[in-house]
Amino acid sequence: MFGISGAEVLVLLVFVLLPLAVIVALFVAIARLRARVDHLERQRPVGAGDLEALRADIGQALRHVAVVRYDAFGDMGGRLSFSAAIVDDRGDGVVLSSIHARGESRTYAKGITEGGSDATLTPEEQQALSAARTGRQR
Repeated sequence: MFGISGAEVLVLLVFVLLPLAVIVALFVAIARLRARVDHLERQRPVGAGDLEALRADIGQALRHVAVVRYDAFGDMGGRLSFSAAIVDDRGDGVVLSSIHARGESRTYAKGITEGGSDATLTPEEQQALSAARTGRQR
């Protein structure tokens, strides 16, 4: 009375069970993708509000650098003396100078605020500071 023929089983498989299996597989794939998206959203480094804070932090990083090498004394060769300027976007930082002589070497550090210094800068230090602020070495 409830006998199912081979053709009916085939129709049941093709038109009912197969589409049902495809739908279940799609729901599983969607659930996995949603879980991956949720994981990636938790991993993102910053939100829109944090971006401005990061830009401000980067602006304060000492990332503009220039080095000027020179002979401090006429009888010396090799341009072993140098002045190096290291500043942030506002021009705050430091100028380091090393003066090399035959018997000794002296090192000096001068603080820089808004592109200037309380201490008098030598021409080489001014050149290094200018190059660091503009990004152009002379």
